[in-house]
Amino acid sequence: MPSPSAQGVPHAMNAMNAKNPMSRSRKTAAVAGVVVAGVLAWPGPSAAAGDGQLWGAATIAPGREGIVEVAGRQGAAPGAGATLTLRAPRGTRVTGTPLDAAGYRGRIATGGRSGTYTVTGDAAGQPWQGRTFPFVLAVPADAVPGTRLRDCFLRITDAQGARQAAGRCSVTVGLAEPTMSRPLSGVPLGARPQISGTAHPGAQVTVRDKHDHATCATTAASDGTWACTPGPPLPPGPNRLQAVASLNGVSAMSEQIDIAVTETAPGR
Repeated sequence: MPSPSAQGVPHAMNAMNAKNPMSRSRKTAAVAGVVVAGVLAWPGPSAAAGDGQLWGAATIAPGREGIVEVAGRQGAAPGAGATLTLRAPRGTRVTGTPLDAAGYRGRIATGGRSGTYTVTGDAAGQPWQGRTFPFVLAVPADAVPGTRLRDCFLRITDAQGARQAAGRCSVTVGLAEPTMSRPLSGVPLGARPQISGTAHPGAQVTVRDKHDHATCATTAASDGTWACTPGPPLPPGPNRLQAVASLNGVSAMSEQIDIAVTETAPGR
């Protein structure tokens, strides 16, 4: 898995958001502050944040990279030479420290076991209230969706190594977005077309229309493929389909596909 540059993940997100395809679109849904696509989770301040403790959270799909934003420190920076360190959860690795701000220098330990920001003279004494520190984490491809990864620790030490603050980060294995390979957008369809695509093996896949009504549902096979056919016929006219995959309490959505149902087109 390639490691992002200092700006790689934010730039990739901006580029994705800038796209505006004519026949396909992505509907991003935030559930309890978590971006389901698995890039970033930001649940809001925890109770520990009020005590000046550190915290952070993310939901990242298997085989993907995502960002844990660390916050919670109050008051001024602890001085030049102080460090903020995230120790990666078991099985994951830190692949980037993309903060672009004067006075902080990012570094990744050998093997990605941890990532660290060091305060330089430019930032010493500046207020930390409202500041967050991003760490890019890579989750292995064989991680089980819905699993909460253990042993993600945070700490701040001063230039002499004395601990100034500590906390934990919560990293949950998310679910990769399902795909729909059929039907094709722009091709006239009958009222009961076959709908198919790919998803995480074992995931429950539900296809929903533009009114958010369930059109059909199935379970992804061991090779990740799935297919289903609408029970009640689709009404004639323009419509939009989207696949929603769910497994172990986490979910993800495919791109939306614009379709047109005609009474004269064959059923499939």
